[in-house]
Amino acid sequence: MPALLSRRRLLQASLGSGLLAACTMPGAPVSSLAPIRARTDRIIDIAVCTRPFRAAGPRLDTERLGDTLVVHNYGHGGSGWSLSWGSSAIAVAKAMQANPREISVIGCGVLGLTSAILAQRAGARVTIYAAELLPQSRSARASGAWTPDSRIALASAAGPGFAELWEQMARTAYKTHRDYLGLPGAPVEWADFYSVAVEEAPSRRPAASPATGEDLDFAAHGRRIADLTPRGVRLSPDAAPFRARSVQQSEFMIFNIADYGHTLFNDFLVAGGQYRHAEFHHPSQIAALGTPAAINCTGYGARALWRDDSLTPVRGQIARLIPQADVHYGLFYRHVYVVPRRDGIVVQALDGGDMKGYGDASETVDRAESDRAVTTLAELFRPPLWRGAPTASS
Repeated sequence: MPALLSRRRLLQASLGSGLLAACTMPGAPVSSLAPIRARTDRIIDIAVCTRPFRAAGPRLDTERLGDTLVVHNYGHGGSGWSLSWGSSAIAVAKAMQANPREISVIGCGVLGLTSAILAQRAGARVTIYAAELLPQSRSARASGAWTPDSRIALASAAGPGFAELWEQMARTAYKTHRDYLGLPGAPVEWADFYSVAVEEAPSRRPAASPATGEDLDFAAHGRRIADLTPRGVRLSPDAAPFRARSVQQSEFMIFNIADYGHTLFNDFLVAGGQYRHAEFHHPSQIAALGTPAAINCTGYGARALWRDDSLTPVRGQIARLIPQADVHYGLFYRHVYVVPRRDGIVVQALDGGDMKGYGDASETVDRAESDRAVTTLAELFRPPLWRGAPTASS
C-alpha cells in the first residue's frame, strides 16, 4: 500500500499513511454512513480560486523599501491554509529582526491573518491593510483540506534546502492547527475519508503544461512527515459502505473556512489589531505606510503588485452543497473530491490531476463542471454501489 496520500495519489485512488490519510478501524457498520444528497439543485455556491504557484516554492525573502523591511510570504500553490502557520512563523521571525514596535501586514487572507497573529504574539502592534476581508479573498475559495504539498513547488526548480524548509513549515503548521481542535464552530477538525475505486476505462493522459507541453514534476515531500498521521486501511468487501473494486478508509484534517476565518480575525482584533481598507498598486505605497517592517501576504495579487512573473495561476473551482449535520466524511470517487465542511459540502472535479487549471487565470464560474461533479458523486448513493437505504435522489 502506498505510504502517502496527496492530490496526485487521490487521482490514483490510493490511500496510505500520509497527508490526507490516517488509520480508522475497519469493519464499521454500513448504517453508520449517512448518504450525501448529491443533486445539482442543492448547490448553494460555486467559487473559483486562482492559486499562486511558484516553481521555486513560496517566496519568503526580504527586501528594503526605503526605511521599511519587507518580508514576502506568498506563492504557496494549493497549500496556503495547510502551511499558513509554518510559513508565517518564518516570515514573522524575519520581520522581528528589525526590532519593530509596529508591523504592517498586507493582505487579509489566511497568510495575512496568521502572520498578523504571530507578529502580535512576538510583541508588535499590527495593522492589516487589504482591499478585502478574508470572506471575500481568494483564501475563502479553497477546498479546506490539509494538503501541505499540493502544488507547492517543482522538484527541478526548488533549491537544495527546500525539502527541509517545507518540512519545518508543515510540522509547525500541523502543531498549531491542533490548537484549534474542539473550539466552538469546529474551525479545525478531523473527518473520515473514503477512496472508492471502480472498474472503468483508462482515463486519458492528464493535460500538459501550456508552457512546456509536458507534465510538470511537482514536488512531493509527504514522506518526511508520515509520522504525523496514522495509516489508512483497505476495507473488506463486507465492511465497506460501497460495492466497489476497492474501498479504502482513512481520516483527514479539514478547515471549516467560515468558522476558522471568523475565529482568526476575532483573535486578531481581541489582541488589539487594526484593519484598514487599502488598495496597493505599487510597492512604494507600502513604504509610505511608515512602519519599520511589513509582511507582504498578497498571494496571486503579488504578480501585479510586485511584477512577479514567477507566479503561475492555477485555477480551481469548488461547489458547495447544502450542509448535512449527519455527513462527516470525505470521498474520492472517479476524480471527484468531497470535503464535508460545515458551511457546505465541498465537491470538486479533479480530472486532469495536478495539471488541472495550471496556467489558467480565469475566475469565471463553469456551472457545467460542478454539475458534472455532483452528478458523478450521486452515482455512489444509488444501487449497485450504495449498500445503505435508498436516498431521495436514488
